Amino acid sequence: MENSVSSDSLGSKQSSSRQPSVDSLSSSSTSRSDRSYHTKPDPSSDSVSTSTDFSPELRVLRDANKLAQLEEPRLLPKESIQDMAKDVTYICPFIGDIRGTLTVTNYRLFFKCMDKDPAFVLDIPLGVISRIEKIGGASSRGEVSYGLVCKDVRNLRFAHKQEGDARRSIFENLMKFAFPVSNNLQMFAFEYGQIFPGNGWKVYDPIAEYKRQGLLNESWRVTKINDHYELCDTYPAVLVVPVNIPDEELKKVAAFRAKGRIPVLSWIHPESQATVTRCSQPMVGVNGKRCKEDEKYLQAIMDANAQSHKLFIFDARPSVNAVANKTKGGGFESEDAYQNAELVFLDIHNIHVMRESLRKLKEVVYPDIEESRWLSNLESTHWLEHIKLILAGALRIADKVESGKTSVVVHCSDGWDRTAQLTSLAMLMLDSYYRTIQGFQVLIEKEWLSFGHRFQLRIGHGDKNHTDADRSPVFLQFIDCVWQMTRQFPAAFEFNEYFLITILDHLYSCLFGTFLCNSEQQRVKEELQKKTVSLWSYINSQLQEFTNPLYVNYSNHVLFPVVSMRHLELWVGYYIRWNPRMRPQEPVHQRYKELLAKRAELQKKVEELQREVTNRSASSSSERAGSPARSITPVQTFV
Repeated sequence: MENSVSSDSLGSKQSSSRQPSVDSLSSSSTSRSDRSYHTKPDPSSDSVSTSTDFSPELRVLRDANKLAQLEEPRLLPKESIQDMAKDVTYICPFIGDIRGTLTVTNYRLFFKCMDKDPAFVLDIPLGVISRIEKIGGASSRGEVSYGLVCKDVRNLRFAHKQEGDARRSIFENLMKFAFPVSNNLQMFAFEYGQIFPGNGWKVYDPIAEYKRQGLLNESWRVTKINDHYELCDTYPAVLVVPVNIPDEELKKVAAFRAKGRIPVLSWIHPESQATVTRCSQPMVGVNGKRCKEDEKYLQAIMDANAQSHKLFIFDARPSVNAVANKTKGGGFESEDAYQNAELVFLDIHNIHVMRESLRKLKEVVYPDIEESRWLSNLESTHWLEHIKLILAGALRIADKVESGKTSVVVHCSDGWDRTAQLTSLAMLMLDSYYRTIQGFQVLIEKEWLSFGHRFQLRIGHGDKNHTDADRSPVFLQFIDCVWQMTRQFPAAFEFNEYFLITILDHLYSCLFGTFLCNSEQQRVKEELQKKTVSLWSYINSQLQEFTNPLYVNYSNHVLFPVVSMRHLELWVGYYIRWNPRMRPQEPVHQRYKELLAKRAELQKKVEELQREVTNRSASSSSERAGSPARSITPVQTFV
């Protein structure tokens, strides 16, 4: 078990490098072009001759064209400008009012102030916007303002002069393109056609992933019963189940489990054969209904692991909530009905509690932080308390599998929110493959996307109904937990903080098809793999941006993080990144890239020295051919 590392690691500060299409509020960080536009260099930018033989009229025209180019964003493939308004005021909570040009495209809101040096830029994907609201009447300066409440913790406010229809036109176009689903429009992901070197949709192959785990074996098999999503429409087509449970019995188990989400294998230990299995709650109801096929099924899961004669059932919910679910026909497994099974409640609250907790956190961290009451205000949000409970639950699961060599079954109510958090985090602790960049992509594709976390409903892609009770930061909490682990084990993860932030930014952006829809069935029906680009295509095209220079590949190394509150901290690099006062003076992201280059240089030198040692050993051996041979153990050096 690795020791927990103090919070003073290299990645402890937030990188000020910008994420794709997401800009900071600091004018100092916006003077350079955004590397994340994914477009080829604009030929028009270099097409103007540097000759001085221009007439004054041509020079004025050329300079005006340059200014127009500077005021507008560099457009992505299929992105088009829908509206533009000059002399708009951005009411910045950090540096005051900024006047500039506001542009709305079918993908983003782009604001630029040319009067500052360097120029001040806001570049926001419209998918990030949760709601748009008009604020009061005309101000004392005769301006009308409106606010944008964003999903990434920001709130933005703009003011227009009253005369003309520019304000109304901008407002209407924002409402139209920020909420395409509510306006019967396609999301921009279906328009965007950027070509990348690799196809991110091929990152995850379920059969290949199960084979990597050592399946299929004498105890587990792949069933084709859900090939057309008929058994369970929120599950993937490929399911791994106990080999001695026939498909007919699977149907009876599905009838007894909420939403038909039967227990299926997520991960198997390569040595002990202990497994992590996931499902939804049993439909026992107030009368305590039983299902002999379901009881036999859980017994088969236990029997598949010869190392243990016990099964742990981890129910993510507080016990009070699980009991209350009985009145709705749900409930939990009775230890009397399930022999040799032990039920453990993990006390993780539901999506509504988490949504309220994030709302409180936003109030505390944006825009101003009340220094004198920072700790008490943060505590009042209960955000870190929830993070702790999720991590603690995943740790108990990982410990039972690794140390106890016992198989576990994990569920909440429906098995697509807290269950996904727990299984994916436990697998991250247990399996070093998931701590690589590719492995983490596979983990998200498998445990979140294929197993039906309802991204469309939880995030509200393109939907103006911001009060929808289905919205909740479930996936954000998972990524936060991963970040907490990277803080404690800075050398155990191949990816850096920027990688996690990029995933979250494109969770909202709707630029890629990865996080669209609610299930695998819906993605197949919408033909997302044909019609949209995968986020992993973008990330894998520039891996150096997302690589942790401190990474050391410890294969078969299990992580047990410390989950006490004093070892957890608020993710400043994400939640407070918009505040320019919280930025490090030196961009950490740039320092990471320098370290990667230095590591490659040192690794090359090590390899040269090893070759030199080998050559000298070979030559000295040949010179002493008649003397007794000495064996030389090769030295493996990792930089």
